[in-house]
Amino acid sequence: MRASPRSKAFIRRSLNHKIHFVGRFGATYFITICCREKGCNSLCHKQISKEIFKTATIYDDRQLWYLQLMLLMPDHLHALISIDGDASLSSTVGNFKRATSKFASVEWQRNFFDHRLRCDENFEEKAAYIRNNPVRAGLAMHEEKWPYVLDRTGIEVAVR
Repeated sequence: MRASPRSKAFIRRSLNHKIHFVGRFGATYFITICCREKGCNSLCHKQISKEIFKTATIYDDRQLWYLQLMLLMPDHLHALISIDGDASLSSTVGNFKRATSKFASVEWQRNFFDHRLRCDENFEEKAAYIRNNPVRAGLAMHEEKWPYVLDRTGIEVAVR
């Protein structure tokens, strides 16, 4: 016998429909954060990049985000990150910017650019676009030669 909706045996899971689907289950974002001073090499220095990547790895380790890829350019960074559905992208990125300002002495622009990857978008295409950025800018002959990149492989090695 099937339980009726009014009986105690019938349990219906209730979802909060006021929150968008992505807000309930999380999403992957392509983000760009720019330095306050454009055209100046503020990020591509050994010690500064080390501090930025260390902070990014700590965020990943504490599950504040799931970092897929981060690449530093002289005056901005690109990243592919996933966050929990309950997390605020704005707060997460804002806190990251505050931490890297403190530990790496980076001055960031006030806001950041984000693009949520949709189901039909290819993650690998976005990652290839990011990795090829130094080549397009004439900073490296091949993307493999660019030293200012952190991906899942690097994070997994760092936390061992």
